[in-house]
Amino acid sequence: MSSATLTNEVQRIGYIGMGIMGAAMAGNLVKAGFEVMVWNRTASKCQPLADLGAAVAESPADMAAKSLDAICINVTNTPDVDEVLFGQNGIAGSAATGLIVIDNSTISPVETQRFAAELAKKEITFLDAPVSGGDVGAKNGTLSIMVGGDESAFDRCSRMFDVLGKSAVLLGPAGMGQVCKACNQIAVACNLIGVCEALALAKKSGLDMTKMIDVVSGGAASSWQLANLGPKIMEGDHAPGFMIDLVLKDLSLVADAAREHKLPLNAVALAEGYFRAAAAGGAGQLGTQAMAKTIEQLGGFEFAK
Repeated sequence: MSSATLTNEVQRIGYIGMGIMGAAMAGNLVKAGFEVMVWNRTASKCQPLADLGAAVAESPADMAAKSLDAICINVTNTPDVDEVLFGQNGIAGSAATGLIVIDNSTISPVETQRFAAELAKKEITFLDAPVSGGDVGAKNGTLSIMVGGDESAFDRCSRMFDVLGKSAVLLGPAGMGQVCKACNQIAVACNLIGVCEALALAKKSGLDMTKMIDVVSGGAASSWQLANLGPKIMEGDHAPGFMIDLVLKDLSLVADAAREHKLPLNAVALAEGYFRAAAAGGAGQLGTQAMAKTIEQLGGFEFAK
């Protein structure tokens, strides 16, 4: 692949990781007219994208060897990104200069900086671009995208970001996108405690939970968690949009950052305790709203009854 000029918008895009988020995001890129190639460790997960018209790569190295402008990654954890980038069949071994790698995963900010530095030696630009908005935002193209890295590369990806989300903000150098995502996860986890406990008080007091959500959503306590997860908690719907096991992974990254900066993030510790209790009870693969199961156990009731 020849080195592209920084004024050219990306058009030929690879996407690695066909989970709940990645499959929806890659699908939106196909529907928007981008040339898309996909890869996933479990090859069968690529079939729905192939049905939409995406090409399927044999490996990350195979994908990187093609004439692509950019490759997006959306995998579970820091070691997974490391393997995709630098493993035996990784991107770095076969990518040509000028490629932009965009990491939509949520991983370590420190390791993100290392990845960017290693790829820069090969004249490959790395943008950390974690997202928020859950499976609904991924499907609807309304994600919030938090980006760290080179401004010129960010500008080249602007049309792609417009398809994937309602906002994409360049926050600073490599790693700052991941720092912002850690801040996002703090707010999400702590807000979910409030939603669960507010619903618990409504339930135990005999207050109509639907009316409570409607009224409170119109005031200062309005939040995405209340509007989107409140009704699911009330109905006992714990289907995963974002799983408890994954938010526990994210909160471990928050804890690492808190230790590094000597910050006492006590509300995060409480949220993590609720999530760990739910996971210990078998809810790890359920949606984050299954935090409510811990509240139910402590309170001796069930929201849906």
